[in-house]
Amino acid sequence: MSVYERQLFAQNAALLSTSHASDIQYFSITVKKENVQAHIRSDPNKLYNYMISLSLTKEMSRYEHVQLFPDARSIKVGSGNSLHDYLQTKLWFEKNAKTVLQTTPTNSSENLNVQFADMLSGVVQGHFEDGNSEPWAILGSAISHKRLFF
Repeated sequence: MSVYERQLFAQNAALLSTSHASDIQYFSITVKKENVQAHIRSDPNKLYNYMISLSLTKEMSRYEHVQLFPDARSIKVGSGNSLHDYLQTKLWFEKNAKTVLQTTPTNSSENLNVQFADMLSGVVQGHFEDGNSEPWAILGSAISHKRLFF
């Protein structure tokens, strides 16, 4: 997206979040990978799964049923454990939740919600990696954001 399109998206996403505050929340997590120990970086999917868990399990635990639409890289990690199994275990054993997780892997071309999440991710990435902070300045206060290894 162009800078203008990212800013317009940020404005509309902020408005959507404000007008539906009880229903819509944005979460993001950013890691400075060069500060992550090499043995952890050797399987990036494990780090990805850990970050998803830190970002979402508290919120997920509030519900009886959660539908998750992850991207393809979260399906399996080197150990053979899927993101689904990892999150379900975290919810049941660490969060003491009765949440049942339904995971449907998809790519963004098939799901408008995933496309929205990709665009939201682009705002976060633009701020932290590319130095394009104008959309972040518009939307950042609406995002519950965590930073790791900074």
